Amino acid sequence: MNRKKFEDLVDTAYEKIPQKFRDKIDNVAIMVEDYPSAEDLEKLKIRGKGLLLGLYRGTPLHQRSVWQGVRLPDEIVLYQKDIEKVCRTESEIEERVNEVLQHEIAHYFGLNDDEIYELMGRH
Repeated sequence: MNRKKFEDLVDTAYEKIPQKFRDKIDNVAIMVEDYPSAEDLEKLKIRGKGLLLGLYRGTPLHQRSVWQGVRLPDEIVLYQKDIEKVCRTESEIEERVNEVLQHEIAHYFGLNDDEIYELMGRH
């Protein structure tokens, strides 16, 4: 899939996030990259052929302080090539983009992986 089409899927997925949550998202850049960096994989202890579909880089909302001053934007990154590797069809890619974006936004709001998977019904 070309990058423009993939980014359009990300934009559509963001629009599906309920407005009450989107209203609270501030100073976050949502980006698409082909693959995670070796540094990101190392930080997360992902070895070998392990895939990373998305990543939240930043300070979760509940951990922020008014004393922090000016901050660079947090980042949510979706890794296009890794997402494409786990999907067979364009509709699967669309579903996975929705899921990964929701997952990373949940990290922004302070949820950990276990809490996110529980909300998604994956215990």
